[in-house]
Amino acid sequence: MISGGATASNTELSECCSVCESRTLAPFMEVEGKLYLRCGTCQATLMAPGFYLSEQEERAVYQLHDNQPEDPGYRKFLSKLVGPLLAKLSPGAHGLDFGCGPGPALASMFEEAGYPMAVYDPFFRPEREVLNQAYDFVTCTEVVEHLHQPAQVFRQLDTLVKPGGWLGIMTCFQNADDRFATWHYRRDPTHVVFYREETFAWLAAHFGWELEVPRKDVALFRKRA
Repeated sequence: MISGGATASNTELSECCSVCESRTLAPFMEVEGKLYLRCGTCQATLMAPGFYLSEQEERAVYQLHDNQPEDPGYRKFLSKLVGPLLAKLSPGAHGLDFGCGPGPALASMFEEAGYPMAVYDPFFRPEREVLNQAYDFVTCTEVVEHLHQPAQVFRQLDTLVKPGGWLGIMTCFQNADDRFATWHYRRDPTHVVFYREETFAWLAAHFGWELEVPRKDVALFRKRA
């Protein structure tokens, strides 16, 4: 993890894309003194690592979040993923909410629907023993945009999903380059990776997953049996 303090003019390009690990990064845009890169292989848009927050700064931002499990507005937001994924699950399926945050609302919603859940978050629920088994489904809501090493995490997620199981991801897809500079999602200083639908298609092909995009900003991957 690299602390902030660099400027776009003196930041060197990373050798590899943090998502697909290819060497096809090129400068994309400089916004508010920060350099963003575009991968020519998976089409991800990346903040240059020199502009990442420190771990302490990142934690401080997360502690400002007030996403309560009982908040009806937040539950409606999460239902964008919960609804399509519930339609895929067999009775009794066991899930993991990876990156659950301080208030595991998503896990509560699945448990209310009859699906037992484990939770993990490196900052708020760091009990790593839950990562030593595989699950019928794994959820990542508003997580993957924060990852400093997404390629490593996606490999881990592949091991956490049983053959025939599901991985559900929710993040704002990056579509309009001409609006990137003013995009609200970019303004969050903890958001360092921005995924296009092509990025998720690359991940699916790379891992042998089947990809569905059932609604805006939701990607469902099925691991082949």
